[in-house]
Amino acid sequence: MSGRTLDRDGLANLLRRGDVRCILDALAVSGEETRLVGGCVRDALLGSSSTDIDLATTLEPGATLSLAATAGLRAIPTGFEHGTVTILAKGTAFEVTTLREDIETDGRHAVVRFGHDFGRDAERRDFTINALSLDPDGRLHDTTGGVADLEGGRVRFIGDAATRIREDALRILRFFRFHARYGCAAPDEAGLAACAAAREAVDDLSRERVRAELLKLLVAPRALAALRTMDDARILERLIGGPADLGRLARIVEACPDSSAVTRFASLAVRTDADAARLQEALRLSKAEGATLAAFAEASAALAQRHTIDAGAMRALVAVHDASPIAEALAAMDAQERPQITSDGLANLDAMRLGMLDRPVFPLTGADLVARGVAPGPAVGRGLNAARTLWLESGCPVDPQDLDALLAHGLRIAGDGA
Repeated sequence: MSGRTLDRDGLANLLRRGDVRCILDALAVSGEETRLVGGCVRDALLGSSSTDIDLATTLEPGATLSLAATAGLRAIPTGFEHGTVTILAKGTAFEVTTLREDIETDGRHAVVRFGHDFGRDAERRDFTINALSLDPDGRLHDTTGGVADLEGGRVRFIGDAATRIREDALRILRFFRFHARYGCAAPDEAGLAACAAAREAVDDLSRERVRAELLKLLVAPRALAALRTMDDARILERLIGGPADLGRLARIVEACPDSSAVTRFASLAVRTDADAARLQEALRLSKAEGATLAAFAEASAALAQRHTIDAGAMRALVAVHDASPIAEALAAMDAQERPQITSDGLANLDAMRLGMLDRPVFPLTGADLVARGVAPGPAVGRGLNAARTLWLESGCPVDPQDLDALLAHGLRIAGDGA
């Protein structure tokens, strides 16, 4: 029984796109053929549009460049030696690649020659659902059983799974990522066995490629199940350099279904600041991504130090850590480690997370102390730090009399150190 019903009208909709038609018309030459291939065809059958549209052609790269220029389109030889030309049409970038056949591979790079056989070209792709092609007349071409696998929710390697993985070990991660996105049942047994057997090959993948696949996997519809399978196959621990906390990830996914990939990654793999720093380096994360991991770790540590959180304590936590990291760290905690939060504490957090209340901001500056006679220098910093500590301990008050008390405390500490 099929796992899903495909949208055959989606193929016609894809071909009706003005930018797609523009490319196909520009490359239409007697005796040659150009087809839409891969993900855009797969996604059209699922009733969704694809941002990445690839084409395969019997034209050699030089001819592709020439025809694009004749049609008034900008063309860039982005991978000319491998047959790839990027053409811009109506604001969209299309990758057009001459049909290829692998001569040899070393697990990361392939040596190819140009060909004219779409069937052979399909055989060198990774999964059957990615090997579909659509010609300009609307005929769907499927030489590997991709349509049946798409209907059945199966992610299946083309040919021998171990051979496909030896050609490019990144296909191990792609197997789980595509299963999380398109799978409807248990993973393909042959594919899973081949991935598990070749687990050590992921150690040699570039960290940037691992990062990209992991982050895409984490926001896929069935990410949690796929990651559990990866964990059982002892692949996940090789990627993150330690044990995965799938329970925390499950709680984040349930409580925050729109959470970002980086937040989900933090719940899965980050316990401490050291974890955040290690993973930022190990996976070549951006500074912003690393900051998200660190913020999650710091918020988790701050929450773990408290048994009860009322409205004032929540304001103080948000003042230091911001609302989103606090909410996400709370969502990831299990019942045993989660502090007790009063109803007004939760209301405060929700209001600040949703922007209905502003994040508390410490109301004093060094100028306030200098204006009252404190000499610029270490005494100012000492006084401000003491006042800020009191402000946080008091629940971030804003009333004028409270601010006067904070200032007086800061002045006293600044003077005591003179």
